[in-house]
Amino acid sequence: MREFIVEADGGSRGNPGPAGYGAVVRDAATGETLTEAAEYLGTATNNVAEYRGLLAGLRAAHALDPGARVRVRMDSKLVVEQMSGRWKIKHPDMKPLAMEARSVFPPDQVTYEWIPRERNKQADRLANEAMDAGAEGEQWTPSLSRADLAPKAEATPESAVAAGSGTAGAAPASAVAAGGRTAGPEAVPAAAVHAGGPRTVGGGEAHPSVTSAPSAPSAPGWSAAPDLGAPATLVLLRHGETPLTPQKRFSGSGGTDPALSAAGREQAYRVADALARRGTIQAIVASPLARTRETAGIVAARLNLDVTIEDGLRETDFGAWEGLTFGEVRERYPDDLNAWLADPEAHPTGGGESFAETAVRLAATREKLVAAHRGRTVLLVTHVTPIKTLIRLALGAPPESLFRMELSAASLSAVAYYADGNASVRLFNDTSHLRP
Repeated sequence: MREFIVEADGGSRGNPGPAGYGAVVRDAATGETLTEAAEYLGTATNNVAEYRGLLAGLRAAHALDPGARVRVRMDSKLVVEQMSGRWKIKHPDMKPLAMEARSVFPPDQVTYEWIPRERNKQADRLANEAMDAGAEGEQWTPSLSRADLAPKAEATPESAVAAGSGTAGAAPASAVAAGGRTAGPEAVPAAAVHAGGPRTVGGGEAHPSVTSAPSAPSAPGWSAAPDLGAPATLVLLRHGETPLTPQKRFSGSGGTDPALSAAGREQAYRVADALARRGTIQAIVASPLARTRETAGIVAARLNLDVTIEDGLRETDFGAWEGLTFGEVRERYPDDLNAWLADPEAHPTGGGESFAETAVRLAATREKLVAAHRGRTVLLVTHVTPIKTLIRLALGAPPESLFRMELSAASLSAVAYYADGNASVRLFNDTSHLRP
């Protein structure tokens, strides 16, 4: 059985104040760094940041090998003792984070060890890099080069692990995104995660891949194995940022329907250029909400295509939680939130849409689109929950996997649907790769 070492840390400049986390996954046998993750969290406490670092490390390790044993090493006595079960967890901000951390791996696969701060320097450095980047209004990016981290063999396939928005988002997301709970609202914080050498697919741009269909050579673009026939390929684009995105607020189909921010429009232009270079998109379908229609319009203008509106691609309705942060929901509606986190049939407060209902809607929409676009590559401009739901359904993953994915704003994923019923999922979540 493979064994990983996860080192994690978090900090807050003010406690609470500007906060961030860092996490490292190492091969226990060789000491090689396999993955680094870091994220600026906005205002949070030290302990919240430490737990978020733990989550990032565990989810990154799970993405590499869900069957591995994991040795967690942290300089936070509180987190180590609480996760080991020796100390009770009393603070309301800590309980859901600890619950999330315990759900990533079976308990018998994870052990916890306290280490002195001086032995946790890499995770501490990453946390400070994330806070420094956040102070400058930027997103943390990996300090190690791809050559430094690239494995000797082909890149390890990754499935979406949250990430992040996380928080109730990314999440996240290249398929490892683990900043916090990433259920599907705008609240998803996009955790930057760097894993070794992504797989190059078709048209020359690289992204990690998770495949449930038989392996075969790729045709140009996001197409599929030729012996299975030309698939219907749905390229999934999350809309660009809105004013609610950096505030990490729930933003579904029942809220204020915000438009893109200036940053979101820039993201849309950047992804439009990337898709134009690839040259494989044949049609564009968008959710009816303002942020998706605006993103789709920018891309459509660049590709000289029309946009078709599909109501089935709308975001989940988060009921009374619309416009609130995850913390505000936890404070105001703790019982409803706990039920929602535990059961896909549960509804947000005020009669919103359950994840189970969202899945039924998306499955029907998927069948409609696949039937209409067999043999074609179609761009779907939609939201966090619909994208994660389509990926979950394609992988045959359980509903709780929604909380283990992260999707950055304007990120891309793709699902190719074959004639034999199989599907191939490809994840390309780091939007920095969209730059020329």
